[in-house]
Amino acid sequence: MTVAEISAQAKAASLKLARLSTEEKNSALEKMASALESNESAILSANAKDMEYARKENIPGPLMARLALNPAKVQSMAKGVRSVARLEDPVGRVKSVTEMDEGLILSHVTCPIGVIGAIFESRPDAVPQISSLCLKSGNAVILKGGTEAQNTNKVIVSLLADAIGQVDGVPETAIQMIETRAEVAEMLDQDRYIDLVVPRGSNAFVRYIQENTRIPVLGHSEGICHGYIDKGANVDMALRVVLDSKLQYPAACNAMENLLVHQDIAQQVLPLLVEKLKAEKVELVGCEKTCQLAPQIKPAKKNEWDTEYNDLKLAVKIVKDIGEAIEFINLHGSGHTDTILTMDPDRAEMFLNEVDSASVMWNASTRFADGFRYGLGAEIGISTNKTHARGPVGLEGLVIYKYKLIGKGQIAGDYSGDGAREFTHKSVNPSC
Repeated sequence: MTVAEISAQAKAASLKLARLSTEEKNSALEKMASALESNESAILSANAKDMEYARKENIPGPLMARLALNPAKVQSMAKGVRSVARLEDPVGRVKSVTEMDEGLILSHVTCPIGVIGAIFESRPDAVPQISSLCLKSGNAVILKGGTEAQNTNKVIVSLLADAIGQVDGVPETAIQMIETRAEVAEMLDQDRYIDLVVPRGSNAFVRYIQENTRIPVLGHSEGICHGYIDKGANVDMALRVVLDSKLQYPAACNAMENLLVHQDIAQQVLPLLVEKLKAEKVELVGCEKTCQLAPQIKPAKKNEWDTEYNDLKLAVKIVKDIGEAIEFINLHGSGHTDTILTMDPDRAEMFLNEVDSASVMWNASTRFADGFRYGLGAEIGISTNKTHARGPVGLEGLVIYKYKLIGKGQIAGDYSGDGAREFTHKSVNPSC
């Protein structure tokens, strides 16, 4: 089947999904979760093949960590799907109602986007996350995962498609998959059928997608996340948050890559920090001042301040004040997630307001920037865009809206020229 045919099927499926009830969608999601649980052995068998391939291809360690599945991860996939089922249906919400004139009522109502093209990295657990979010929001999805996860992804997509097909009115073609780079290029030409592309990967990859399609792109680029230890920080708390931000899952896009330290607290913090990070085998690079205070740290190369390591590596810089920290983050960050460690509420507020990122935090780990942890159920990606959706993109980011106007035979001509009627434009309580 060609990509154009797959896309056309997805478009037709999206029109059916758009009219499903919440109960029908939740029933399909329950079928998806059960299919994952009852086919755990088949999923793990396919994943073993992918892991063998990845080892032969010398896939980097962080990608191997994302690729690997175990029984607990499969169960977590099912749990994630059920968590989406429990969320409020985002479709059909009345955002506002306006009486344009007596008997002429305008409603602003949420609706599905249509067909989503999702291109993502080696994580097989992204397949049920993305699929469940798309189904609950009434969107069809075409998935493209990494080559290294192809066997696992094929099994999971097949299971999910078969599962939703067991619910009357839900087409199996609401969840489909493509496999090759050539098919990605073809998919980018399907602006007739596909309404949004969500690429997850490097800045260069996201830019490539944006430059080679007429379809709107919701960019999930790399996560160059920062921590800043302010002079007003509680040292014990700051160390705890920094260690979690770097070590809890180094391969994640919300793991910290650059650490900034105020010069007034650096002499107190750095020795403790270096000791703890070195114990965890973290490679440290730093600015000239950092290396002077901690000679065991290697000098950072210029490009290392702009690098997403996804590994046990951290770049450390001493700054003179919070202004320099904010300027540095806005220059070198990717607009993903950044955190300040301080007990000073005024400087914290300055940081939260002036750092130009999708998630900004005060005395909290960058690892909290996640759709599930934010209560979104899951996420299709983390957007660093400034239009439509930003940060972890859950159900709210997968709906758009339409205007519904209900009248009693009114015509525009009645509201122009001599003796024209006047619009009232009264706000109406949507619950009425």
